[in-house]
Amino acid sequence: MALRLTSRVCLRQLYAQRRCLSMYFTEAHEWVKVEGNKFRIGITDHAQAALGDVVFVELPELDSELDAGEEIGSVESVKAVGDVHCPVGGIVQAVNEQLLDKPGMINSSPEDEGWIAELELTDSSELDDLMDRDGYAAFLADGA
Repeated sequence: MALRLTSRVCLRQLYAQRRCLSMYFTEAHEWVKVEGNKFRIGITDHAQAALGDVVFVELPELDSELDAGEEIGSVESVKAVGDVHCPVGGIVQAVNEQLLDKPGMINSSPEDEGWIAELELTDSSELDDLMDRDGYAAFLADGA
């Protein structure tokens, strides 16, 4: 009995830890990297490849509160301008000001150094509507 209870507790802790350090994706090719009660947002490698060379990034205002689906900024390339939407609700805590001088970081490191903003998560249940990495890969394989 004690072993079974311990196993359940460990599984719950593992699930909570996985959720706190996870990466999620949208059908609009945005990513969310969750760490505790904060998350970073950016565009995927697929999105940056479709846009081409990024020449300008519009960043959100600090302390602005955004709902899921609300526009957080935009990414302008030599080919097009793409709006970036907030996949889950949050309050902007930080922006990647390096992108103002080096917008090409989105091309060279879209899912790491090319992050756009960091927000405080307001409703973690909204993450349930997003895809994990495997789901996103399957979405791309289906011709997205």
